[in-house]
Amino acid sequence: MLKRKIYANLKAWKDNPNHLPLIIKGCRQCGKTWSVLNFAKENYKNVIYLNFFENPNLSSIFQGSLEIDKIKILLSAHIPGCKFENNKTVIVLDEIQECPEARTSLKFFKLDGRYDVIATGSLLGVKGFGTPKSIPVGYETTMDMTPMDFEEFLWANGINDNIIALLKQCIDDEKEVPEAIHQRMKELLLQYAVVGGMPAVVQDFVDNHNMGSVLAMQRDIVTSYGDDMVKYAVNNDKIRIRKAFLSIPKQLAKENKKFQYSVVEKRGTSAKFENALDWIESAGIVNRCYNLSVPELPLSGNAEDNIFKVYMADTGLFVSMLEDGTQADILQGNLLGYKGAIFENLVADFFGKMGRKLYYFHKKSGLEIDFVIRYKGKATLVEVKAQNGNAKSLKHILSNPDRYHVDNAVKLANAQVGRQGKVLTLPLYLGAFLAEH
Repeated sequence: MLKRKIYANLKAWKDNPNHLPLIIKGCRQCGKTWSVLNFAKENYKNVIYLNFFENPNLSSIFQGSLEIDKIKILLSAHIPGCKFENNKTVIVLDEIQECPEARTSLKFFKLDGRYDVIATGSLLGVKGFGTPKSIPVGYETTMDMTPMDFEEFLWANGINDNIIALLKQCIDDEKEVPEAIHQRMKELLLQYAVVGGMPAVVQDFVDNHNMGSVLAMQRDIVTSYGDDMVKYAVNNDKIRIRKAFLSIPKQLAKENKKFQYSVVEKRGTSAKFENALDWIESAGIVNRCYNLSVPELPLSGNAEDNIFKVYMADTGLFVSMLEDGTQADILQGNLLGYKGAIFENLVADFFGKMGRKLYYFHKKSGLEIDFVIRYKGKATLVEVKAQNGNAKSLKHILSNPDRYHVDNAVKLANAQVGRQGKVLTLPLYLGAFLAEH
């Protein structure tokens, strides 16, 4: 059974005596349903489960009056044997975006107060889709869920919390990771790069270690994303969304990884494709990384909205979109031209799954820093190296503090922990633990 971080968040939600009905948001197949049902079965006497995607007829329960006793009667009719006990029953509304009226009902469940409600939703952020006529503002709360992060992947592969605590301590103390652990982490990092964090894929990998099966499952997920684009996008955007989505590997293969609409389509423009890109981002499939006018805090205040890179939210899915044989190349260390794209996407994966907004710094002179983060209260430059090469842009900025006001940097590379002046070098895998604290 895969261990997920969201379980602790769900427990904290339930333990709050004034908790509101909860919506878990996230991309398709990131583990929302399994996590919620696992939590519900362990923490409630009665679990009533509705899936509006698999059984659209259940939407009729929420037509007309949303009085709770009326909903109870209809639930009992559709789900024989379901039991309602005050403070011991949770109602799970899966794929709630398929029934906007069910989301409106959350207000009435909160006012009634007898039963807890947890809903899950894919594509809830997509404009015009799954939005009820009346959003129950003040009567619902949300949690975002992503595919499994690197730490959860380590748990799945038998790495215990003591080892993870040691890794985090190595960052804080700036001391080398013990060599046997270091080598094992490097191996697991490459496996994570190709497997990614989709729970079903991770489980299959842990059980079978069959990369052919992993790739087939990943490509099925990518295909399902394409199907969603056709099914749920408005007609004018369907083709544009697919074109923007399929352009991502080409965007990241460029030396300058700035997203360019002309790569999506010859003579493509933001006016034509901006809505398409918004759709993909809102569906949780990609993360944007915005250029900074200056690498200073506050990062959000210095972001340039019209200059950005786009990374896949899950690196495993990104790799599955590349040509056959890429998985084997990564596992064997033969990355060639795509190594920059893969490892940058890997670090974007790390940061995105820990809830960071993504930023980078690029100037027309050629100066570029892969990522800029807030770390230990300071703006911190982050350079990503597949091996352990020089970081000229990083050194230039650090040597001009009066101009750039930055004196802190991290280089993520195929290296051990070490410091040289203002630059802390860390193994790439430790990038997953650079949380703000």
